[in-house]
Amino acid sequence: MKKVPLRTCMGCNQKKPKKELIRIVKSKEQGISVDKTGKMEGRGAYICNTIECLEKVKKNKRLEKVLETKISDEIYNNLRGVLIEQK
Repeated sequence: MKKVPLRTCMGCNQKKPKKELIRIVKSKEQGISVDKTGKMEGRGAYICNTIECLEKVKKNKRLEKVLETKISDEIYNNLRGVLIEQK
């Protein structure tokens, strides 16, 4: 039996399997982007597939703290689009 990698959601702080979460990546080349494959190079942060978790992350500026950079509203809107798209 293979071990399932767990990651912690930044919104609700629950540990979930990596495949159930969305990865946000900070890379030198592309800046901040949504990693749909889970394999992009760079510093990653994970969030649940819910709008509630996204709102918590935005309100507490948790993503900015983890990725150590300023996050624009454009990126949050892009994330919201990805969440709605996957439902």
